[in-house]
Amino acid sequence: MLELLEKRFHENMTRHPGLDWETVEQRLREDPDALEILRRMEESGGEPDTVGFDDETGKLIFCDCAKETPAGRRSLCYDDEALRKRAKNPPSGSAAHEAETIGVKLMTEALYRRLQTLGEFDLKTSSWIATPPEIRKLGGALFCERRYGTVFTFHNGADSYYSVRGWRGYILV
Repeated sequence: MLELLEKRFHENMTRHPGLDWETVEQRLREDPDALEILRRMEESGGEPDTVGFDDETGKLIFCDCAKETPAGRRSLCYDDEALRKRAKNPPSGSAAHEAETIGVKLMTEALYRRLQTLGEFDLKTSSWIATPPEIRKLGGALFCERRYGTVFTFHNGADSYYSVRGWRGYILV
């Protein structure tokens, strides 16, 4: 996994300006659980890479950097509550549950927008993102996508699902 991450790191230097591989490798070696989570992100099609440091914690941010939302993570409603309420034609699962199973959090809107400054992602797909409790309490959930050179944040019922909507996750190391 370290070899794959190092290769991706060097191939995508614009995602982490001013960061060197030695720093990244040291953090990963100090946190073997993170390497396992990154392996699961990779196996599910996420193509994880670091996008720099988290301003609040000083930790490295690793997030899904696949060009499109991974195919194996699509056609899901937002969370398990929405899944339970979807009596007619329920999807196979929920984005929040899958993210938790892998060991990551759903990307926040701020992190999604940060990722979009480093490349163009979700040109044909969209991704559920972490939704504020006040929106979720009313039955809604948020998702983002990039169209027409612009990053959009939208809302939908949390129980909705579409073949092109999946999710992106992240961890701090």
